[in-house]
Amino acid sequence: MADDAPVQPENKRRDFRNFFQSVGFAVEGFWAALRHEPSFREDLLFVAFLTPFAIILPVNAVSTAVMILSLFLIVIMELVNSAIEWTIDDISLAKRPFAKRAKDMGSAAVFLAYLNCLAVWAVILLANWDRIATLEFLQWPLRILP
Repeated sequence: MADDAPVQPENKRRDFRNFFQSVGFAVEGFWAALRHEPSFREDLLFVAFLTPFAIILPVNAVSTAVMILSLFLIVIMELVNSAIEWTIDDISLAKRPFAKRAKDMGSAAVFLAYLNCLAVWAVILLANWDRIATLEFLQWPLRILP
């Protein structure tokens, strides 16, 4: 009689060594994406360009945080999309309909993150347009803190 019981993964230990090892893996993943993914580099440039604007615009702290979060969501989705694409390509480079569907869904996630960012920024900018249009926030020295 064959043993059809599912194989249970071993219990992972959770201690500080494991935590630092996990951080190391995350840093390796970040650098791998930076080296091998042009889209990730483009998304980082987009985030790096817009983050200072989110910080200096005359909006409240919550709005600033939401604007920055919407930018980082793009980068996060790009990392997930890249992981999906690399995994599928590692399994096989043959054209398979389910592989294409998975890749397309990953791309859709990045696209939706961009649309989300556009919507968030539009709502916040329009709601605060009376203060933004004066351009007083661009006077030197910048007054980031009240």
